[in-house]
Amino acid sequence: MYGPRGAMLGSGGVSDGYEVGSKRQRMMESNPYFAVSSGSSGFQPYGYGGGFQPPPFPVIRLRGLPFNCTDIDIFKFFAGLDIVDVLLVNKNGRFSGEAFVVFAGPMQVEFALQRDRQNMGRRYVEVFRCKRQDYYAAVAGEVNYEGIYDNDYHGSPPPARSKRFSEKDQLEYTEILKMRGLPFSVKKSEIVEFFRDFKLIEERIHIACRPDGKATGEAYVEFASTEEAKSAMCKDKMTIGSRYVELFPSTPDEARRAESRSRQ
Repeated sequence: MYGPRGAMLGSGGVSDGYEVGSKRQRMMESNPYFAVSSGSSGFQPYGYGGGFQPPPFPVIRLRGLPFNCTDIDIFKFFAGLDIVDVLLVNKNGRFSGEAFVVFAGPMQVEFALQRDRQNMGRRYVEVFRCKRQDYYAAVAGEVNYEGIYDNDYHGSPPPARSKRFSEKDQLEYTEILKMRGLPFSVKKSEIVEFFRDFKLIEERIHIACRPDGKATGEAYVEFASTEEAKSAMCKDKMTIGSRYVELFPSTPDEARRAESRSRQ
């Protein structure tokens, strides 16, 4: 099963900056390697059935990633290359150590393949070619599992909050929750308002950013107690602006790592 972990550079990584896990539909509409047929619910390559055939689809697959790997680690691993999408693969709710990475063009793929067997942390990472269909299957699996993230896309709806909350209720909690899918313009005051019925520590809200200062769409919020954080999970899949926000139990270590990455 392919889970929701992943990252996206909106509009092919050109017009609206770096985004996490929520803009594949916009990419498919704006990037010549993608097209969504108006008469079909599936993805179709641009020009399929016509005279024009695009260059090879610029996707690679990674294997052997550390199990605490994030999309930002992959951006750093491929520093200097133009990444359009990162999709981290989950199986049975856990990260599998594999990922798909889509680049801006075939030449970028050739450069990426030169990093095969280089280390990420203490693990060497395998980098190899894969088929466009493999990536599409991963995206389709993500949609089927979590629903597409954009509210203006008429795909699978978000999963019912009651079901998702029931699953997350079984996880181990601390006083910290992780938010994902936030608007990139979100402010601390909006997060405070979102959790207005719960006791949080306002100065311990951290809105995550990439090292270049661009927002990732994630934030970490510390509550007055573990019980308060667990109660706040009822806000899972509720909206800020036009975007629905996912909540996950987190830890002080994870929050510190995110804060440290923002400062690099």
